Amino acid sequence: MPNKIMFNEDYPVITESEKLYQRALPIMTPVTQTLAKGPGQYIKGIAPKYLKKGKGSHVWDVDGNEYLDYNMAIGPLSLGYCYPRVDEAIIEQLKDGITFSMMHELEVELAELVHQVIPNAEAIRISKTGADVTSAAVRVARAFTGRKKVLCCGYHGWHDWYISVTSRNSGIPEEIAELSGTFDYNNLDSVRNALDADVACVILEPFVFEAPKNNFLGELKALCEANGTLLIFDEMWTGFRIAVGGAQEYFGVVPDLACYSKAFANGMPVSLLTGKKEIMDLFKEEVFFFTTFGGEALSLAAAVATIREMMEKNVPAYLAEKGKKLKDGYNAIAEELGVAGYTRCTGYDCRSLVSFDATAGNPLELKSFVQQELFRMGIIWSGFHNMSFSHTDEDIEYTLKAYREALSLLKAVVDGKQVTASLKGEPVEAVFRKVSNFNTKPVVKA
Repeated sequence: MPNKIMFNEDYPVITESEKLYQRALPIMTPVTQTLAKGPGQYIKGIAPKYLKKGKGSHVWDVDGNEYLDYNMAIGPLSLGYCYPRVDEAIIEQLKDGITFSMMHELEVELAELVHQVIPNAEAIRISKTGADVTSAAVRVARAFTGRKKVLCCGYHGWHDWYISVTSRNSGIPEEIAELSGTFDYNNLDSVRNALDADVACVILEPFVFEAPKNNFLGELKALCEANGTLLIFDEMWTGFRIAVGGAQEYFGVVPDLACYSKAFANGMPVSLLTGKKEIMDLFKEEVFFFTTFGGEALSLAAAVATIREMMEKNVPAYLAEKGKKLKDGYNAIAEELGVAGYTRCTGYDCRSLVSFDATAGNPLELKSFVQQELFRMGIIWSGFHNMSFSHTDEDIEYTLKAYREALSLLKAVVDGKQVTASLKGEPVEAVFRKVSNFNTKPVVKA
């Protein structure tokens, strides 16, 4: 029988997942379309590789095993799987069509709604992915300022201007790579050190897990204004989650441009670029940014339904309340069991991170061991709590019981120096991110 969300005696059987994986290997390079969903982020031999369906906060893999999900499609499912109001909106629109030969009325309805809730949304563009709108923001910033250079902090997608600062920068001409640089979050000096008269924009995630210190975002805005540089917020994770109006509403710092995706359509592919009208007006003639599927109506219907639900139900407050129970509960259990010296949960309540310290062993192996035991107990977990409106008090109560079990087992194997020997498969791989060589200036040859 497939495993359920309970303290199962055995690890899940994943035969069908493995069969699909073997079919994919010869013809897909790589097998995953998103690194965070790929097999490298889960302990091999224990974790399933393919899911089949979801409902609320639960998912089922292709072998029929049921899990409580804290990844929530790596962020987009702010309300939950198969959320009735959103699904009904999609179904009703499907009866009328998906993509049309002219503009659709939902484009206007969504834009009006976004204009209402996002502080800097004097003008709005709609697209499909986060990388679309971050790259459009950089392009229009260059056009508006007449400058070339970009400073970034965080993860901003796959396009040349950003990926050129990472280790996976093959295929990007050196001339393009030299225009991008990086800076450290919460370090104004690292920005000052890189700013010059040719920096068009500074783009960053308002926060990832670390909170801004000493009015960092406000001071960064002032620094950019003084230099004639545009400030861009990449709000893929913060938008509609920390507040309906995003981090700019939550912190009271309004950027020149802001980019959104993930949370506001509950899983449908759609993204937003919002900004000051004088900048956004360049898209009318001077700057090209268009895509056939930008007005795809199923996603627009989902976005309108999701945002309205968020406003009416005050979803961000719910995410914070439930997420705080998980974060505080994890840390309390870690303290009680005597493992708080090497594991803790940090971040904002709506999206927190469990981390492991090298003082107790290889952090990836420690994470893999906990993940392994949580899979046995019916929880999909990559160290994150991506909270959704479908996560219930019962879900959280069960998860904390599972954490108590997993951390008790972790303490035993750490104390016995048996972490590596206790893994049932290869450990998870490091998450792809820029981890070294920060504070790099763009370099433009004379």
